[in-house]
Amino acid sequence: MAAALLRRLGQTLFVLFGISVLVFMVFFATPGADPTARIAGKNASPETMAKVRHEYGFDRPLPVQYATMMKKLFITRDLASYVDRGELVVPEIIEAAPVTLSLATGGAVIWVLASVTMGTLAAAFRGTWIDRGLMIAGLIGISIPVFWLGQVANLITQARYHDTWLFSWVPGLGYVPFTESPVGWFKVLIIPWIVLAVLFIGIYGRVLRADLVAVSGEDFMRTARAKGLSPARVLLRHGLRTSMITFVSLFGLDFAQLIGGGALLTEVVFGLQGVGRLTYQALSNLDLPLIMASVMYSAVFVVLANAVVDVIYVFLDPRVRDGR
Repeated sequence: MAAALLRRLGQTLFVLFGISVLVFMVFFATPGADPTARIAGKNASPETMAKVRHEYGFDRPLPVQYATMMKKLFITRDLASYVDRGELVVPEIIEAAPVTLSLATGGAVIWVLASVTMGTLAAAFRGTWIDRGLMIAGLIGISIPVFWLGQVANLITQARYHDTWLFSWVPGLGYVPFTESPVGWFKVLIIPWIVLAVLFIGIYGRVLRADLVAVSGEDFMRTARAKGLSPARVLLRHGLRTSMITFVSLFGLDFAQLIGGGALLTEVVFGLQGVGRLTYQALSNLDLPLIMASVMYSAVFVVLANAVVDVIYVFLDPRVRDGR
């Protein structure tokens, strides 16, 4: 067990190292990415440019610059933005992370519960109008762009019907920290949660339904039915557990991607200053320190999510456990 954990840790560190090197090298290979001119200011003299280049270490070899940046990012944690001089990037990520974590976690809870219900009901009533209706609803959810649905939700709840009893409780756009007001935190995020979850409900519901239908003809399912178990118990206890393997794989990747900044459109539409919006601003300004910090933040969650998925596999599928 210890050897497996050490091997996983080594793989994680290697992946993070590779990602950081790739981001660093791509930045300096991008035309116009040299931050010296932006730091020195408009129409800066050659002497000022040379001074800035020396002060920030841009005149050193790239490996030295990379090592210095990693030290400032992970050890001293005093890596400063190239655009907003003096602004440390680690505190910016720490400030934006709770917003994205809250948004992604709440949305994930909704889409997991709704998609499991949708997929299970569709498989249980396969071929009926319930099955067709749920799958059509899922397809509609997949087809609706997040930014459009978010704008429509804002139009209804923030403008046209905000003064009615139905939506008068909806606060203005923005974020309320949980520590400041749990109720305000919930109110400001419930609609973004639903908007974010709609797309995933359709995808996950259809995937789960297909997997449940596929396993219904497996030997272990026929054996369970031959023992006299009820159709509901066969479906929920035996079929659903095995079918959740694909579901968990997708969830691990999608949830990590959202936490890493993939909820950008939802954050923008609802005025949430999360990691996605921060990353977009960093890319727009070619701000390497902030880009590096946000990418490493995202990479850590993706790697951890894959590790957690591997562990969950062991509990969901006995064949994986027996092969370990």
